[in-house]
Amino acid sequence: MVGRRLLMVVPIILGVSILTFWVLDLIPGNAAQQLLGPEATPEQIRALELELGLDRPAVLRYLDWLGGAVTGDLGTSMVNSQSVTALIAERMAVTAELVALAFLVSLGLAVPVALLAAYRPGRLFDRVSMVVSITGLSVANYVLALLLVLVFAVELTLFPAIGFVPLSDGVAGNLHSLALPATAIAFPLFCFYTRFLRGDLVDQLQGEDYITTARAKGIGPWQVLLRHAFRNSAFGLITVVGLNLGTLLGGTVIVEQIFALPGMGQLMLQAINTRDATVVQGCVVVFAVVAVLANLAADLLYAVLDPRIRYGSR
Repeated sequence: MVGRRLLMVVPIILGVSILTFWVLDLIPGNAAQQLLGPEATPEQIRALELELGLDRPAVLRYLDWLGGAVTGDLGTSMVNSQSVTALIAERMAVTAELVALAFLVSLGLAVPVALLAAYRPGRLFDRVSMVVSITGLSVANYVLALLLVLVFAVELTLFPAIGFVPLSDGVAGNLHSLALPATAIAFPLFCFYTRFLRGDLVDQLQGEDYITTARAKGIGPWQVLLRHAFRNSAFGLITVVGLNLGTLLGGTVIVEQIFALPGMGQLMLQAINTRDATVVQGCVVVFAVVAVLANLAADLLYAVLDPRIRYGSR
């Protein structure tokens, strides 16, 4: 089953890489002139085009790139001649830690809040949690990031506005530097997960026959909620979390830029500004691979938690 699902990932990644290469190739303007600046002579521009292979047809350039990508070589940066694979590996650790922290915080808070809200729907706690969730979903994470900087970094001076402390320099310093950016990403997720899980739990509790049967057997309300309703609702939450990863990676691009974090998002923005097409191509493909594999992991986890699901029999 796992092998078959992995094979389905290949055409998706291939399609993303072709689309990205095609879009980058359609961007108007001369990449060599952009790299050399407005003072460059036509001879210098032509020499750089030959050096970078920009004079060759796009199909041949893509096939060359694809051949290297299959072996883990994502090409060479047009700007600083560094390996794109090495650049991404260097930045990926920061983005991965930021995303993992945001997921842990958002899920760690959303699950108990949604359970408490669904336990007594319509009560004060439920209404307050829904107001907070709707408000949080209405605020873009870059706006929230700027508000966090203004309040907690500038006014209260509790956290740094910019900068990153590596984990190797100490856990406390590392978490202190990531507190605001992780909150900016985690809060909208927390609101979304809370709203989604609370709604699904209430639907389960109010409309499913197995809940009525469990209550008829004398099972207490908390046990019905945790052992029956939450177990079924968890499947939907797992799917949503898997689908969210692609969106979450996109959200890190702006947040990393605001907090000056040396992650994948900042690398991609710098590459876009300098028209470093090979770095942009590498970043987009890595984002796509991570998002697709996260969805695959969610599907497999879904099957593990519910033995009735067998993808191989479909």
